[in-house]
Amino acid sequence: MEGASGISHRTVEVNGIRMHVAEKGEGPAVLLLHGFPELWYSWRHQIAGLAARGYRAIAPDLRGYGDTDAPPDVASYTICHLVGDLVALLDALSLSQVFVVGHDWGAFVAWHLCLFRPDRVKALVNLSVAFMPRKPAAKPLDDFRALYGDDLYISRFQEPGAAEAEFARLGTATVLRKFFTYRNPGPIFIPKDGWGSPNEHITLPSWLSEEDINYFKSKFEKSGFTGPINYYRCFDLTISTRVASRKMFLSFRK
Repeated sequence: MEGASGISHRTVEVNGIRMHVAEKGEGPAVLLLHGFPELWYSWRHQIAGLAARGYRAIAPDLRGYGDTDAPPDVASYTICHLVGDLVALLDALSLSQVFVVGHDWGAFVAWHLCLFRPDRVKALVNLSVAFMPRKPAAKPLDDFRALYGDDLYISRFQEPGAAEAEFARLGTATVLRKFFTYRNPGPIFIPKDGWGSPNEHITLPSWLSEEDINYFKSKFEKSGFTGPINYYRCFDLTISTRVASRKMFLSFRK
């Protein structure tokens, strides 16, 4: 695996699931949270760079991804569960505070780690997802549909099994290539009549190798896409329970 030498791996029992964690280095801890459809592996170069500069880099496969457990129930993917996993991970690693870096869904989870348990975060760096203030009367999925229609990838993810069937038709490697090489600044649309051909030729950029694609492919073919897609299926529930979740987490502070 390119850029992944010297990285250690272990499985940690957290919040009722087994979480796979990659780490390297000694010193102040930096927690790296990946997005969709990614893995700890997305941070392999940053892990090496941080370790070389005197930090302890820690990158888990988030709930539902890679070698971390993927509960089947959609309701097991609320922000309460996702933040709870990280708090339990910090407890298991005996870390009272960490620097946090998040990307995409990892950024969304990182914002809420700061919101729910600010005592566990030294500083935050987030990529691609801004903080979403709570709107009590709003349902995000309805807003997404109103703005972008039913072919928006988030909208298409809501029907159980539909996205999984389309991804199976295309093949895991093609799906990953399409997501990783997407360069249109607009949103991703997945038409109901198909998201292209399984035989589509997709040229990889210089920073992404066939070896990288093969690693991601091996993990997603093992664990599937349902866990990661459940983050989107649980979105309205996550937003509606955010205030109650924050109060609960704050009540646990020591």
